Amino acid sequence: MSASTVSITANPASARRRPVVLGDKKSGANIELVPADNGANADDRAVSGNSKDLSHHSIRGGEAKDLAAVKKALGNSTISPRRARKVVPRAEKPRWLTVVSVFTKNVLLLVVLLGLVQLVRRLSMGPSGSVAEFTDFEGRIAEVEGMLKKTSKMIQVQVDVVDKKLGSEIGGLRKEFSKQIEDSSVMMRTDLKKLEAKSEAVEQSLRELKEGNWLSKEEFEKFIEEFMKGKGGVGDQSDVSLDDVKAYARDVVLKEIEKHAADGLGRVDYALFFGGGMVVKHSEPYLIGKGSTWFSISNRQGVHSDADKMLKPSFGEPGQCFPLKGSNGYVQIRLRTAIVPEAVTLEHVAKSVAYDRSSAPKDCRVSGWLQGQADAAAVDTEKMFLLAEFMYDLEKSNAQTFSVMDSTAHGLIDTVRLDFTSNHGSPTHTCIYRLRVHGHEPEPEMLAMQS
Repeated sequence: MSASTVSITANPASARRRPVVLGDKKSGANIELVPADNGANADDRAVSGNSKDLSHHSIRGGEAKDLAAVKKALGNSTISPRRARKVVPRAEKPRWLTVVSVFTKNVLLLVVLLGLVQLVRRLSMGPSGSVAEFTDFEGRIAEVEGMLKKTSKMIQVQVDVVDKKLGSEIGGLRKEFSKQIEDSSVMMRTDLKKLEAKSEAVEQSLRELKEGNWLSKEEFEKFIEEFMKGKGGVGDQSDVSLDDVKAYARDVVLKEIEKHAADGLGRVDYALFFGGGMVVKHSEPYLIGKGSTWFSISNRQGVHSDADKMLKPSFGEPGQCFPLKGSNGYVQIRLRTAIVPEAVTLEHVAKSVAYDRSSAPKDCRVSGWLQGQADAAAVDTEKMFLLAEFMYDLEKSNAQTFSVMDSTAHGLIDTVRLDFTSNHGSPTHTCIYRLRVHGHEPEPEMLAMQS
């Protein structure tokens, strides 16, 4: 029975499955299953000359028996025919190709050996060369370090120079600024001192203005009224010229001079000692020093010999007064003649020459009556009536005049009594420098009626 070969080409759809090759030992037939390569070039692969599909197979040189044996073998197989592939026997290499392959391998081995020898040689020669190279490298490193040190020193020197320069410049600027600030502070202090001096001068001027005897509104209106009366009451206040004011001021000054020459007030004083007035009674005097005993009291019913100082001009001399003991007391005065009273004037030492003004009387009351030929020291309370009640003000003029309340209703008087209930602070005594009584003498008919 001759050998035959069957070639079966598997379906491309099952190309991923593993092929199995089966052989029949009895018949000596060889069967090879070759799977298709993913369907590509499936027809190019042939077994024993031609390749067919499983449904269209070809049988070469066999007989019907051989075909039945093959089918039986395929039927007993557990592997699908689509997984089978053709097993091609390896062709034997030519001898010359084997010789060339061996020679090539030997040459490569020789090259490897030579490389190893060269490597060993380098390793054996390496230490001396590496030491030299390392020494050279260290030398270069040392050179670089030296250059770095030198450069750092130069940089440090430059930095020190710049630092010193900056320090000197900053010091100069600081000194300059300090000098400018000091100069400015000196100038400011000088200006402040000037301002303080000016402010003090302004305050002094204000104090002087406050202390000055300026005209009040009422006094100014009175001045304008008198001025217009002096002009005859003709024209309006807006028609007043500077020359008119100067002329009126000149007249006022002349009148004041005449008034000062005429006992300072320009009014008749009916209590004047040299005109016939006298002190007829007073409260307890304040006696010190030489006149401190009652031997200095005259025979006028217990009236002190210095009591007449209250009725004499003091000419502004401090101490020319009559002191009464305590802060309250009285003085009773007989006038030179019976008069119709108009005003009373109480005088004290001027502020500009006084040592102490606390002894000046403060709250005062003046009464009057017509005593006639009766005892001058007696007090007829039935005839007594109030003339004026006032307070002596130290901030005003030293001679202050107070008008009688109603001179026409009181009639004639020839005796007055000054009662004071307080002074301006002195606990020991109260000084009376001068008391004046002003008025006019009545007509003979009026005098006859009163008598």
